[in-house]
Amino acid sequence: MYIEQGYKGNHESWRYIVGVLLVFLGWQVVGAIPLVGVVIFKSLGGNEIPMDLTQMSQAIGSNLFLFLMLLSFAFGLIATFISCKFLHNQSLVSLTTSRKKVDWKRVFFAFGLWAVITVVIMGVDIYLSPDDYTFNFELQPFLILLAISVLLIPIQTSFEEYFMRGYLMQGLGLIAGNKWFPLVITSSVFGLLHLFNPEVEKLGFGIMVYYIGTGFFLGILTLMDEGLELAIGFHAANNLITALLVTADWTAFQTNSIFRDISEPELGWDVFVPVLVVYPILLLVFSKKYGWNNWKERLTGKVMPQEQFLTENASDNVLP
Repeated sequence: MYIEQGYKGNHESWRYIVGVLLVFLGWQVVGAIPLVGVVIFKSLGGNEIPMDLTQMSQAIGSNLFLFLMLLSFAFGLIATFISCKFLHNQSLVSLTTSRKKVDWKRVFFAFGLWAVITVVIMGVDIYLSPDDYTFNFELQPFLILLAISVLLIPIQTSFEEYFMRGYLMQGLGLIAGNKWFPLVITSSVFGLLHLFNPEVEKLGFGIMVYYIGTGFFLGILTLMDEGLELAIGFHAANNLITALLVTADWTAFQTNSIFRDISEPELGWDVFVPVLVVYPILLLVFSKKYGWNNWKERLTGKVMPQEQFLTENASDNVLP
């Protein structure tokens, strides 16, 4: 009953519309001011103002660029929490999970599992295709990268989960009265937000299969597990390990990582295997561990009416 947790706050449709506007204002406007300011400052004296992510990273340095780019997500996360608290009068716990409290064991299990799998997959690929990679490790830049990544990447990924799989999932679910609609919309929007990533320009629109597929995977995790914990842990591990291990000149995360991918970018198996093979296996693993059942109802069923939910959960429904 994750979507129904939205009943524990004020959930009129107009509140979600205003909330989305506030989040985008915090994330894309206020949050972008530091990065835009530094880029303009670096361009003073006649230098051309860089207009894409790659040029910005080169102009101001990869670590500073990463810090400022991730900082915008911190503003987005704050705006999401402010909207939840003051616009909806909803608790952070009910935005996070249907459980009595946030299950941090779930977060760390998903993080650890995907971190190990990611390291193994990348290690195998580097071993089998050594000519595609160069050793890029430099101690001081890497330590700075490590500090920035550990501090801000979990904030970035948590914002995306709280906004997409949390705020929008609950809002759209309550408005539509079913679960399949918010699953489809949030997964598609999540993928489309990556449309302007450098990877799309290099690899073509086929890469959107990976982005949208990942959105569906995270959405299924949320609905089947009745909370964001697994999605938060997985997403943080995915972005953090990638940023630290491998970078390339044509990716959104251009970092002082341990390895640099110097291969010619092409749309290959590594785009489709996660969506068609790895994610289904992970869903099976999670389902066995946490005893998931009734998949059709949890993913496509109707949202419980407010009166029924409040009656069945009377002891939990006091507004914060």
